[in-house]
Amino acid sequence: MRVVVWAAASGSERDWADMARLLRRLAEDAAASSAMVFLLPTEEPVLHLSMLYGMSWTVASPWARIHVEESIPAAEATRERRVVWVGDPQVLAMHYPRLALMVPEHMVVAAPMAAADTVRGAVCLLWPPSHPGDLSAGETAAIEAYCQEAGRLLERASRSGHPLVSGARALAVDSDRPGPPEAAEALAAYDYVVRLPGAMSLDLDGRISFAGDAAAGLLGVPAADLAAGRPWERVPWLGDSAFEERFRAAVIGHRPVRFTAGRTPDARVRFELYPDASGVSVHMTPLPHPPSAARLPHVSPAEHTEVRPYHQLMHLAAALTETVRVKDVAETIANQLLPAFGAAGLILMAASEGRLHVVGQRGYTTAFLSLFDGHSLGSDNPPAKALTGHTPLFFGSFAEFKRAYPDAVQYGARNAWAFLPLVIRGRPVGMLVLSFDHARDFPAAERHLMVSMAGLVAQALDRACLHEAKDDLARTLQTGLLPKRLPTVPGLSVAARYLPAGLGMDVGGDFYDLIRSEGNSVTAVIGDVQGHNVQAAAVMGQLRTAVHTHAVAGMGPDDLLARTNQVMCDFGTGLFASCLCLQFDLTRRRVLFATAGHLPPLLRRPDGRTEALALPPGPLLGIVPDADYPCVELPLVAGTALALYTDGLVEAPGVDIGDAVTALAVRFAQSPDDDIEVLTDRLLGDASCNPHADDIAVLLVRFTG
Repeated sequence: MRVVVWAAASGSERDWADMARLLRRLAEDAAASSAMVFLLPTEEPVLHLSMLYGMSWTVASPWARIHVEESIPAAEATRERRVVWVGDPQVLAMHYPRLALMVPEHMVVAAPMAAADTVRGAVCLLWPPSHPGDLSAGETAAIEAYCQEAGRLLERASRSGHPLVSGARALAVDSDRPGPPEAAEALAAYDYVVRLPGAMSLDLDGRISFAGDAAAGLLGVPAADLAAGRPWERVPWLGDSAFEERFRAAVIGHRPVRFTAGRTPDARVRFELYPDASGVSVHMTPLPHPPSAARLPHVSPAEHTEVRPYHQLMHLAAALTETVRVKDVAETIANQLLPAFGAAGLILMAASEGRLHVVGQRGYTTAFLSLFDGHSLGSDNPPAKALTGHTPLFFGSFAEFKRAYPDAVQYGARNAWAFLPLVIRGRPVGMLVLSFDHARDFPAAERHLMVSMAGLVAQALDRACLHEAKDDLARTLQTGLLPKRLPTVPGLSVAARYLPAGLGMDVGGDFYDLIRSEGNSVTAVIGDVQGHNVQAAAVMGQLRTAVHTHAVAGMGPDDLLARTNQVMCDFGTGLFASCLCLQFDLTRRRVLFATAGHLPPLLRRPDGRTEALALPPGPLLGIVPDADYPCVELPLVAGTALALYTDGLVEAPGVDIGDAVTALAVRFAQSPDDDIEVLTDRLLGDASCNPHADDIAVLLVRFTG
């Protein structure tokens, strides 16, 4: 069988051939129907589809580029450095809907290829539904052996200065392919094929590699006109997508497919497609004339249009359902549309306040795009004209483009363009521009497909813009309720951080404050109002005002929480809040603590010993109107540091909260304390740069004496 290396940009052909042999051996040892290799470059967190076995690029093109954060087994295996096995079709459909569209009811495994503690990519194997629900010991061993050998090969190639990198140069590698048959064997095989009523052979891309005279006669097309074409492209009456979709089903499912098509109402042909890892054998049989009442409809040559690859629409629709932000939309459509149409560049623009702004691109420089960013919708340029006129524009060459728009600017060698307006119910949303390196025609079916895809993109872009506008408003509200700056207090070093939650969350109720009162005392407070919505933020603002008022009046932590609890109950919102209050008495060198169901503060002593203080519990604010909040007193020693934080810093699925607080205390103890800002960043750890499910607030106070 053949292993195909797609888009090999650099690396020695010997290394590519060795990788191909490893992949072929893995597929055979594991009895997999298909295999894919994804390589991970060092400059971006995107997996590139680089090798295929038993599958065509036509089928796999939606997976040409996969971001490592996507919900796809190959991406999960790469970022989590583990084998991902999906042995249940229902799990595949539920957790990986985009993959289920491409390989329905299949079993899938993905494994990382790593060496020297560096993940270089992932391999993905597929089996038909007949495979058992678990990997066998032999399959597991074959996958482990492959990943080790492939990882070492990729590491060796990288160190040699000739890493295997995906790019634009296609290369096919025959791995351990047997030699040609003897002349007598070849002649016997040929005689066998031509004696069949109608025999045809297709490669994995659907191109005809052989068609006998009988097959050509049944199709009604000369054999010479069939060579190297696809049946649905060369045979008009097979152009209604039936053949292409069934061919795709045979290649993906690795199972025979049978169907009947009518050349005319009185001429029907029975097709049988038999796939393997190298292509599809087609057997055609003429059928008797059906009774007139049962005659099948047919498509005449005059009515024929080219096939629309609807699977691309399904893949794009499924991928766009997972996008939330504008940059996600841009990345998804670039990954999907560029390989699908063979485009070299893409520009995504959003319409706002009568202007078009570039919000995503692939294949351009920032300097070039700056020439067009912010142009008015009233401008006399293709994007504005296409959007205001709700009419897509297609230019098959730069000469054609120049005739229509004399001021047109060419980017590099780009020589064809499609300007696709993004419109929802007559409302302009934005513009999608595809560009191509070579002059080309835009057949009617392809234009229709592009316009259909633009409709999906318009909905996703509009949704993403609304989400970001709402998110920006919520963030502005929340940050406006938090203190702009903390007061400077002699004898105390103070630092605070607020990190909003990751995607999918609304504005939260986390808050903190540092309040000076009469005399030489300072109150530090941190809290978290239940919920993630505007109501939670509003209650947080009221709560912080109440706390601030009571603290300025000089109340101790116990009275402050009791009074604030009464106010919270009077709100009648049905929400509750946790709160931790500390009062620093700088004259007596002591600190008083009281808590309303909040996480314990971390105390770091001057000698580095750190602990989570076990405070007498008090109920959450807003539940019991006349609740009491016990107060604890500790002496203040120069060099003592206290860390206050909300649950977003320590809560995670499957992690015990006590263990998480203990781990946080260890990190607090081991961090340098010469700079409180650095100490705060160390306490946050990875939370400052990675998405998290909940808001995080941190307040650090160190007594300097």
